[in-house]
Amino acid sequence: MTDYRFLVIIEQDEDGKYIASVPSLPGCHTQADNLNELEKRIQEAIKLYLDEKSDFIPDPGKFIGIHQIEFQS
Repeated sequence: MTDYRFLVIIEQDEDGKYIASVPSLPGCHTQADNLNELEKRIQEAIKLYLDEKSDFIPDPGKFIGIHQIEFQS
């Protein structure tokens, strides 16, 4: 069994739903009403992604940081 570590981006939409995506796995994303359910769902989505693309070798990347920028136009 291989251990992987992925950066997961979590956002909240205007309806309050949580959305998770994995930048190093294109198209790997899910949503949920709460963070506990979101974690379960994104783990399942990652597993399904890797099972489907068994020859894919993911590059987990290196986490640098996240910034939120506000500006007026």
